[in-house]
Amino acid sequence: RVMKMLLSTKGITICLFFFVLSLAAAIEIPLSVAQLPTITEQSHTQVAYPFDEDFTIKCEARGNPQPTFNWTKDGKPFDLLSDPRIVATNNSGTFVIQNRGIITNFQGKYRCFASNVLGTAMSEEIELIVPSVPKFPKEKIEPLDVEHGDSVILHCNPPKGIPPLHIYWMNIDLQHIPQDERVSMSLKGDLYFANVEENDSRSDYCCFAAFPRLRTIVQKMPMTLKVSRSNFIKERKPRLLIPPESAGSSSSVTVIKGGVLLLECIAEGLPTPHLSWVKVTGNLPKDEPETENFGKILKIDQVTTADEGTYQCTASNPMGRAKHEFHVHVEEPPQWIKKPEGGVYSVGTNLVLLCEAIGNPEPTIQWKLNGMPIDSRTFRGRISAREISLTNLQLQDSAVYQCEASNKHGTMLASANVNVLNIAPLILTSDGENYAAVVGYSAFLHCEIFASPAADIRWTKDDSIEPLSTLRYELNKNGTLEIKETKKEDSGSYACWAANSVGKRAITANLDIRDATKLVVTPKNPRVLKSHSILLKCQAEYDSHLKHSFKLSWRKDGDELPVNSTEGGRIILDRDTLFISSVTQEDQGVYMCVARTSLDSVMAESRLIVLDVPDPPEDLQLSENQNRSVRLSWKAGASHNSPVNESIIEFEENRSEPGRWQELTRVLGNDTTALLSLAPYMNYQFRVISVNAVGRSQPSKPSLHYATPPAAPDKNPENIRVEASEPNEMVMKWE
Repeated sequence: RVMKMLLSTKGITICLFFFVLSLAAAIEIPLSVAQLPTITEQSHTQVAYPFDEDFTIKCEARGNPQPTFNWTKDGKPFDLLSDPRIVATNNSGTFVIQNRGIITNFQGKYRCFASNVLGTAMSEEIELIVPSVPKFPKEKIEPLDVEHGDSVILHCNPPKGIPPLHIYWMNIDLQHIPQDERVSMSLKGDLYFANVEENDSRSDYCCFAAFPRLRTIVQKMPMTLKVSRSNFIKERKPRLLIPPESAGSSSSVTVIKGGVLLLECIAEGLPTPHLSWVKVTGNLPKDEPETENFGKILKIDQVTTADEGTYQCTASNPMGRAKHEFHVHVEEPPQWIKKPEGGVYSVGTNLVLLCEAIGNPEPTIQWKLNGMPIDSRTFRGRISAREISLTNLQLQDSAVYQCEASNKHGTMLASANVNVLNIAPLILTSDGENYAAVVGYSAFLHCEIFASPAADIRWTKDDSIEPLSTLRYELNKNGTLEIKETKKEDSGSYACWAANSVGKRAITANLDIRDATKLVVTPKNPRVLKSHSILLKCQAEYDSHLKHSFKLSWRKDGDELPVNSTEGGRIILDRDTLFISSVTQEDQGVYMCVARTSLDSVMAESRLIVLDVPDPPEDLQLSENQNRSVRLSWKAGASHNSPVNESIIEFEENRSEPGRWQELTRVLGNDTTALLSLAPYMNYQFRVISVNAVGRSQPSKPSLHYATPPAAPDKNPENIRVEASEPNEMVMKWE
C-alpha cells in the first residue's frame, strides 16, 4: 500500500511516500528474546571401542534463559557426578567417559533434556554400546567319527560382538577349507557336509571369527573329523538341514524395506543335491536375483514391497527332492509424512500441530510436552494421535511439543517449539547504515525485524519535493526495501518504521548513488595482417568515489589473461592496454576488458580478426578425360578472413620443359573446378594457387600426370616468307 502525507518543515512542503508491510516474526528468534530451548547438536548411536581413549556423548542446546541439562539412562535419571570417570562440560550437556577400568556399566540408552523456565527440549535416544572382547569358550571338542557318505555339521557358535562378523574355516596352517556344492558354510558360520568323503578326514578344522570394528580375530579350538570306509553306498534323496525339518514345509521371513533379503537352503544327500529357486507368487524381480554359496543362498538387494511373496527352494538329486517355502514380508521403520512445526505465536491466536508417519507395522504416535507424556485429562487443548490443537494461546502456553513415532523397527522424534510472545518490534539491522549503488542498478536497504504480534513495516524518504515513482520500489518480506533502476535523485536519507500493538521502533539508512562504470575497447573489431602488431586500449570512466576499488582485467575467449607479459614479451598487458606483436592465427578471438568496482562490474569486447593468404588448395582430382582436355577439381583451403578472388592453374610438361611451371588459366571467385584445354603429345601435371586481397597461397601439391596422345597439326603454316642474305643461301620463315 502506498500512503501520502504532507508535512510542513521550515516552509517547505515535503511529499512523503511510505510503504506498509505486515511482517511476521522472523523464523530465527534472536537470542536476546526469551525463548524455549532447542537441541542444536547431539550424538547418535556410539560404540565404546576398547582402543579409544575416551567416549564423548554430545548434547548442545540454545535458549534464553541459558538452558540447564540433565540426562536419563534407560529411562531413569542419570547423574553425571555419579562416577569420577565422567567429565562434564560447563553450560553444556556434553560429557566425556574416560576409558579407565571396567566401563560396561555405562552401556545403555541415554536421553538429554535441556530446560529453562519456558520449557524443556528432549534429544533422541543415544545408545552407547560397550562391547566386551569376544572370546570362544575353552572347551574340549570330541572327535567326530563318521562313515563315507554321512552328512556332518561342524558348529562354530561364534561369540557375540559388534557387527560386522566375518567367519572363516581354515586349517592350522591358515589354509582355507575348500568349499563347493558338497561342503559349504551357512550364514550362521557352521560348516555343512552334504556327504563326507574319506579325504575330508583331518584333525584341524578351525573356525575363525573376525570383528573388524573391534580389530579382533578369535579362533575356536580345532575339531577332528574321522571318515571311515562304509560297507555299502549310502545313496539317499535330499533332506533339508537349513531350514531344519522341525520348521515344517514353510516358514515366514521378515525383511526391512531397502535392506537385503537372504534366504538360505542347505541340504544333505547322496549324490550331492543341487539347489534351485523359484518365486511361487508372482515373478522373480526383473533384475535376476543373485545366488551365493553355490546356489544355497538367494540374495535380493534394496528390497521393495514388490519382493513380497512366497519363494521356494528345491534340493534335488537322482534319488528325489526336498522343498521349502519362505513367506517373505517386507516391513519398514517409521517415515514422516508430516512433522509438527513450531513457530512464534502472538497472544490470542490458535495453534494446530500435525504429526503423521507411515511404516509397517503402522507406527504408534505419542505426544510429549516438555519431554513428558501428555495427560489428555489435564491438557487444556485437544489431542489425538495425529493432531494437537489449542485456542486463544497465552504466554504460559509456550512449550516444546514432541511427537514420537515408533514401531518394532525404529523410533523417530520431532520437536516443535511453540513460543507465545508479546513483544514490541526488535529491529535487528543497525541504525544509521550507509548504502551505495550505481545508477541503473538496484539498491537494497535492510530492515530485519522480529516482532510478536506481527509488525507493520514502513519505509519513508524525506528531503524530496518530487513524488517518488512506486513502480521502482518494492518491499520484500524480510523488510528490505529494493529500489530498482536507481537514479541520482534516489540518494538521501531513508527511515524504516516497525510497529505492532505493543510498540514501535525505527532506524535510518543513508543511500548514495554513484555513477555507473563505463567501458570502451578500441579499435573495435580490428582486422590485422598476420605478423603485424595490434594495440587494444580499454577506456574507462568510473565514479571518483570508487577509485580505490577500481580494477581492470583482460580476457581472451572468456579466459583471464595473466598480468605479466606472455610468450617472451610478444603479448604485453599493461593495465588498460593490450599489445600483441607478430600476430598469429592463434591470437584471433574475442578480447574482453572487465572493470570492477565495489558496486558494479562491466565489460566491453573487441573481436580481433587475423588476415592471411589462403591455405593451399587440396585434393586435386582429374576427370572428364579427353584427348585435348581434362577437368581439374580441388578443395579450397582456409581463406583466413579474406575471400579468395581467383585461382591460378599452372602446369608442368616433363617431356620438353621438366621442372618449369607455367600459368595455364585462371578462374574467378570461389570456383573449385575448371575444364582445361591441352596440347597433343604432352605429359602434364597441374597445381593450383589461391589468391585473396592479402596475396597468393603456396602452390598446392601437384596432381597426377596426364598425357595427351600425338596428333596432326591443327592447321597449315601461315605467312610464309623467303629471305636471301647470301648469293648461295635462301632462308624460309613461317608462322
